[in-house]
Amino acid sequence: MSLASRIKDAAAELFIAAERRGVFRKLPAFERNLSEYPELDVLKQNYPMIRAECESLIRSPLRIPGMEELTSYTSGGIHQIEWKSFMFKSGDFIEENCTLAPRTAALLRTIPDVYTAFFSVLEPQQHIKAHWGYWKGFVRYHLGVIIPDNNRDRKCWIRINPDAQSRGGDRSQIEQGEKYFWHDGEAVLFDDTFLHEAANETESVRVVLFLDVARKMPLGLSLLNRLFLWIAHKDKSVREIRRNAAIRTTS
Repeated sequence: MSLASRIKDAAAELFIAAERRGVFRKLPAFERNLSEYPELDVLKQNYPMIRAECESLIRSPLRIPGMEELTSYTSGGIHQIEWKSFMFKSGDFIEENCTLAPRTAALLRTIPDVYTAFFSVLEPQQHIKAHWGYWKGFVRYHLGVIIPDNNRDRKCWIRINPDAQSRGGDRSQIEQGEKYFWHDGEAVLFDDTFLHEAANETESVRVVLFLDVARKMPLGLSLLNRLFLWIAHKDKSVREIRRNAAIRTTS
C-alpha cells in the first residue's frame, strides 16, 4: 500500500472516530432537512431550468461516457452497468462540459465546497449493487432531475443502511436498510460511507444531479478535511477522471 493510501485510510478512520464521539453529527439514512447546507437551495429553486438543460443533453447526439470509462481505478464491480456521467466538476470544473449546460454550471459555481458534480444517468432496468463510499468528509446530495413518472410506481430508489459502515463488511445488511424514492425537483442528503444500493426498475432513463460537498465540521477537522481533499484532487486518478469525462464536440 502506498504512503498516500495509508494517509487516506488513516484520515478516514479519524473522521469515523470523530463522528462516533459526537464531534460532528451522524446523518440518518436520508436527511431531508437541508437547513445545515442552505447554499444548496439555489439548485432546488432552479430545478425547471436544470431539468430543461439536462433534457436537451439527453436528447442530443452527444455521447455521455459510462462510469466505467472515467478511470481505471473504478473499472469493474458497480460500474459494469449502464450508468453514465455528464460531469461538471471533479476537483476542478471541466470547462468543455460546462459550456454544454452553461446555466446549470453557473449555479454550481456559486456554491462553495462542491468537489464533485455531475448528472448521474441510470438507464432502464439497472441495479447498482450494495457498496460503501470512500470519504467521510463528504455529504452526498441528490436532486431528482428526470424521474420516470415522478416515481408513481416507486420503482426508482436508493437504499441505505446507516448502521453498516465498515467497508468490506456483510453486504447482505443492505436488506435492513431504508429506501428513498426520488421525485422530480426534490433533494436529499446522505452519507455514502454507509452501505447503499440503487436501482431504476422502470423502462425510462433516470437522472439525478449528484454532488459531493465538504461536510460541515468543527474548524480543526474542517481544515484537515480540506487539506486532504486538496491533496486527493491533485492525484493522477482524479486528473484521469477529468480528462476522460470531458465531452469534445466537433464543430
